Amino acid sequence: MSRARKTNPGRILFVGSGPGDPALLTLRAREVLVTAELAFVDPDVDQGVVALVGTALPEDVTPETRPALGEPGEVAKTLVNEARNGHDVVRVVSGDPLTTDSVIAEVTAVARTHVHFEVLPGLPAGSAVPSYAGMALGSGHTEADVRGTVDWAALAAAPGPLVLHATNGHLAETASALVEHGLAPQTPVAITVKGTTRQQRTVEATLATLNDAGSELLGPLVVTVGKVVSQRAKMSWWESRALYGWTVLVPRTKDQAGEMSERLVTHGAIPIEVPTIAVEPPRSPAQMERAVKGLVDGRYQWVVFTSTNAVRAVWEKFAEFGLDARAFSGVKIACVGEATAAKVRSFGINPELVPSGEQSSLGLLEEFAPFDEVFDPVNRILLPRADIATETLAEGLRDRGWEIDDVTAYRTVRAAPPPAETREMIKTGGFDAVLFTSSSTVRNLVGIAGKPHARTIVACIGPKTAETATEFGLRVDVQPEVAQVGPLVEALASHAARLRAEGALPPPRKKSRRR
Repeated sequence: MSRARKTNPGRILFVGSGPGDPALLTLRAREVLVTAELAFVDPDVDQGVVALVGTALPEDVTPETRPALGEPGEVAKTLVNEARNGHDVVRVVSGDPLTTDSVIAEVTAVARTHVHFEVLPGLPAGSAVPSYAGMALGSGHTEADVRGTVDWAALAAAPGPLVLHATNGHLAETASALVEHGLAPQTPVAITVKGTTRQQRTVEATLATLNDAGSELLGPLVVTVGKVVSQRAKMSWWESRALYGWTVLVPRTKDQAGEMSERLVTHGAIPIEVPTIAVEPPRSPAQMERAVKGLVDGRYQWVVFTSTNAVRAVWEKFAEFGLDARAFSGVKIACVGEATAAKVRSFGINPELVPSGEQSSLGLLEEFAPFDEVFDPVNRILLPRADIATETLAEGLRDRGWEIDDVTAYRTVRAAPPPAETREMIKTGGFDAVLFTSSSTVRNLVGIAGKPHARTIVACIGPKTAETATEFGLRVDVQPEVAQVGPLVEALASHAARLRAEGALPPPRKKSRRR
């Protein structure tokens, strides 16, 4: 990749990504990653952190070739050359930069030059991973990397719990050496793999059973040795969440799935977003152009938005005509739900009406006042929405005395099928649950990817969606009392917790696929 040379030299920023969970990044580290113009990322940095990097990785440091970056001196030379060419260079490493010998060597080599550099600390795995596994280390623990040279006698004699960095190939030697130097074979041990991520798994053992217990755990391990392991039954907060380790299918576009995915993550789930619809402009722009002109001319008393896509479509049309939020002067805005209202507010406008109860067309109609000849100077409402929208809202507003301009703001078409791997997961039960938010998501998912397996828990946002799911032969397991995204996720979490309490839910299945 060729990059133009700049006049002023750049900086080198060594960023510690922490043990894995992107939420553990410092605010400064997150800011640097998001605005990075050039990033060199180690292969063991969690993909959730890599996804935050605001630039494409250089061609010579793709995920497949990153391990070939070279020895610390060569890495430092590459970083310095880029900085001297005027680029701010971000070097992303796992854990904390100045607790890893190879990274210290890179920093030392850079420090010998005149290039300005910074070190952004990351949370060290040695303290964070045991905390996520439910073990309180206290103020006196000893940390060691048993993948290199170890003073076993000193380690075995150290006070307090031990925190060891290892792989499964080092477990047998670790156990035998610690026992040989005085620790009891029945000393409790916890082995954690993929610590602080949603794939974290902790296995309890003793020194006598350490090798057998951890032989199948692949990748870097954090091994905690000592009495603190017995606290896990009461203090394991990360792995004990209701949906921990569940892979949940979210059949929505990335823009629409944000709130749902975030809520699933707080319960420990791994959401995978599969768009079932694609949004396209109307076949003819004439209707929308007349509607925008009507807004400017004062034709409408209200604009009613039924989706974030409708909001986006109107603002895009505004941009075409060089208009802004002032075009809504004197016009009242109603939104069918809070998500749509939030989209309107993002453009600097507060809606006059958002239903306080059910977030739906029916909920909006319950609170929408009839036309009043005295108080309403104009009796017309603009209703920009999808081409496949139902007539419930328009008919209800007409019944209340309003004239409706029902305008196609966008078309919804069936999305392209997801990758073959995802389709296979859907059909074979690779997803623990699926969340449907509309009848169209049910129809389109089945159409592009097939029917979810019988073991997959089906959650539907409301009665209409549940009815459609049933028509397609799906068993509906979860339906919230309120037809909103938040209550839908909470209902799924409660369902999972209830099944686990009843002993009807096995531990999360080990998935073979990479995420």
